[in-house]
Amino acid sequence: MNHNRRTQAERTAATREALLTAARALFGARGYADVGTEEVVRAAGVSRGALYHHFADKAELFNAVLESVEETVNAHIMAAMTAAGPDDPIGAMRLGTAAFLDFCVEPGMARIMLIDGPAVLGAQAWSEASNNEIAATVQLINHGIELGRIPPQPAEPLARILLGALNQAALYIAGAPDPAAARDEVASVLNGIVESVATGGET
Repeated sequence: MNHNRRTQAERTAATREALLTAARALFGARGYADVGTEEVVRAAGVSRGALYHHFADKAELFNAVLESVEETVNAHIMAAMTAAGPDDPIGAMRLGTAAFLDFCVEPGMARIMLIDGPAVLGAQAWSEASNNEIAATVQLINHGIELGRIPPQPAEPLARILLGALNQAALYIAGAPDPAAARDEVASVLNGIVESVATGGET
């Protein structure tokens, strides 16, 4: 019995993962509005009933896709930033920025995170979903101020400006005919912005 229950749980998890994978590819390629649930079901190779067993509607499916994408992106960003060490907040910003931009080159990432995300979730929910990123950036800035690497200043406005620049960079990459070249362009600009945050422009 235990084995059967475990097998059923594994099947359920596999079905959900298949739906998320199919939906992520379709939403990323064409956008939320142009993708129907029937197409997601076909691409995932599951029944329509299976979709509605896991998700109440297309919006809930999209929200799960968005959460999955953000978890993956945030994990890579945090891993990159950690590599800089605890006493190098400017290096952490540079490495975190590079990790984020690497994801932006992947087709559909900016569409899911920055275009369809606010449209599907609504402005208020989208703003609340961004609070974790803002809080983490504020913490990093305050740590830099404590270390003397960043001049004393209000941390939250700076965090919001830096994250806003990242979002605009992602949209620029998404709309560029050559995303890889666009990534290099914005990386150069963003590195300059990050370096300017350091005390005396130190790198």
